[in-house]
Amino acid sequence: MNVVIKDIAKAAGVSAATVSNVLNGRKNVSEATRERVLAICQEMDYQANPYGRALKNCESKTILFNFSDFDRQFYLKIIHGISDYVYSRQYDLMICTRGSCERFMSKSFTSGCVMLDRQCDDQLLLRKAQKGYPIVAMDRILDAPNIKCLLVNNYPAMRELVKGLVERGYREYAFLGGQDTLDNRERYQAFRDVLEENHIPFRGESYLTGDYREKSGYQAGKLLLIGESLPQVLVCANDNMAIGAIRAFREAGVRVPEDVAVTGFDDTPMAEMLGLSTVAIPNYERGYLAAQHLIANIEGAQSWDAFKIQARVIWRATAAEHAPKAKELR
Repeated sequence: MNVVIKDIAKAAGVSAATVSNVLNGRKNVSEATRERVLAICQEMDYQANPYGRALKNCESKTILFNFSDFDRQFYLKIIHGISDYVYSRQYDLMICTRGSCERFMSKSFTSGCVMLDRQCDDQLLLRKAQKGYPIVAMDRILDAPNIKCLLVNNYPAMRELVKGLVERGYREYAFLGGQDTLDNRERYQAFRDVLEENHIPFRGESYLTGDYREKSGYQAGKLLLIGESLPQVLVCANDNMAIGAIRAFREAGVRVPEDVAVTGFDDTPMAEMLGLSTVAIPNYERGYLAAQHLIANIEGAQSWDAFKIQARVIWRATAAEHAPKAKELR
């Protein structure tokens, strides 16, 4: 249920006109009354909507999608999936990033939120959900009413990828991880489990850290190039970092996959163009399902169990059928 000015007025024991005066910054209200009204607005999660006059008698039917930034290409497919379902149900879509999300995660602005941004911490989501605000979280696990988690089933897909590398004869590995997210932890755990099961050693210094952007992959590739030898294969936690590493290798005259194989995760359009072996996530469908689950819960479904999406391995040119010998660097 949306909180309106009349609800604030009733809780504060003042008229709706007084609440309006406070929200519009008029000076004909005592300081004590102003503070009481503003405190109640915060408690009831009410924020004045700049379109409130036009929508005064209408229920908000707007979905918020919040994500980290505009750098990673797969967001476009997710947005496409979200928008197709949202518009088919006569809802509107609002898109924002990072710091602005908290302001719009209120029923004064939006009906619910699809969240794909680790910069928004768990406590913010839990606080909003406790006030009855529906959320679909796409990158984390939170067990709470009003939050539904929509997750990629990373572990089995990464297991299949690394197992395929082992079967091709690869024995010397490096791993390029991203930020400390659930996705990264699951992908790395699957990687380590397959190596341990096959008695393949992995040294701590062979774990490199990036931030999911191409530039960090390029820097990681440069770091590997100044070592004594390259691994037979660099397994990357996403495609962007894999593409950056490949660029660094090729600039140095190192052939992929003849000298070092590279794999990614996501299956971005650029991955297909470069022939990158990777794991494909159905991102259009992921966005569509996120919007579908969110609107169902907005309209009363009350389904909060986590939903997992399957991914699949795609073998392309950057991982050879047979592992290369380790390349000595001079």
